[in-house]
Amino acid sequence: MIKLFTDWLLFSLLNLDPTTKLSESLHFFIYDSIKIIILLFLIVAIIGFLRSYISENKIKKFIKKRKYGSANLVASLFGALTPFCSCSSIPLFLSFLEVGVTLSFLITSPLVNEYVAVIMWAMFGWKVTVAYIITGILIGVIGGLVIGWLKLEHLIEKKICSCCGDSKCGPTKKKNTFKTLNSRIYFGIDEAVKITKQIWLWILIGVGLGAAMHGYIPEELISKVLETTGIFSVPLAVLIGIPLYANCAAIVPIAVVLFEKGFPIGTALAFMMASAALSLPEAVILKKIMKTKLIITFFTIVGISILVIGYLFNILGSFLI
Repeated sequence: MIKLFTDWLLFSLLNLDPTTKLSESLHFFIYDSIKIIILLFLIVAIIGFLRSYISENKIKKFIKKRKYGSANLVASLFGALTPFCSCSSIPLFLSFLEVGVTLSFLITSPLVNEYVAVIMWAMFGWKVTVAYIITGILIGVIGGLVIGWLKLEHLIEKKICSCCGDSKCGPTKKKNTFKTLNSRIYFGIDEAVKITKQIWLWILIGVGLGAAMHGYIPEELISKVLETTGIFSVPLAVLIGIPLYANCAAIVPIAVVLFEKGFPIGTALAFMMASAALSLPEAVILKKIMKTKLIITFFTIVGISILVIGYLFNILGSFLI
């Protein structure tokens, strides 16, 4: 239906030549923007409805009762259910106790959430999306465990509430007052509206950049880059992704075009994961609550994990696409 509308708009109403680069780019932009925003709204509404049954306080109490390891897994799963970027995840993660568990949440939250899953599903397909979600959670669990084993609690600021300039850390949340099914449905719709408003521009920017690359960057250029970098394409993608702090909604379409132009799937995803989970603004915010040694350790462990995942996805690419 969306494709038919896009075809009609460009080739019937505007009478554009479908073989030109401009037409290819416009078709990519209109079709993917509409598809992603509609899917995003629907999926976030459903996840929001389901999340109305989950109390954050209960989750925190449940995590505190878990043994080491299982607590990291629960924190990572909780991070996957929270639609936060790396910077907005920080105030919430401070409410946990152990540094390893808190970092499991902090790693996973920007990497895996409903809108990332929606956009990846729409553009990469379900196999890549499922594999990405599993590996994103694993990075959170393993990263948190390693940092916990290193016993670096002394490197985190104890007066954590001073970082947010308020007497209470983390996003405020109303007491669970869902008394009817309709109230839960309205909550899901409200969540969908809020998140769509927050990231629709990112989607348009990302898809717009992807559309321009799709139409105008020659595949020969990508081939030359890959020939030059060889096996170092994955670490190079990570290094380029770190300064580009951006919402995953903007990065995923770019990663898709890089893949379509010839980049291996793991290299494209490593670029996306680095920009989401390892960003310079995040390091600046973390500096207020962590010692430099812990930040470097955090970035190193997550960076190495992303490298491993990138190479793994490159090896398994033929099975995922």
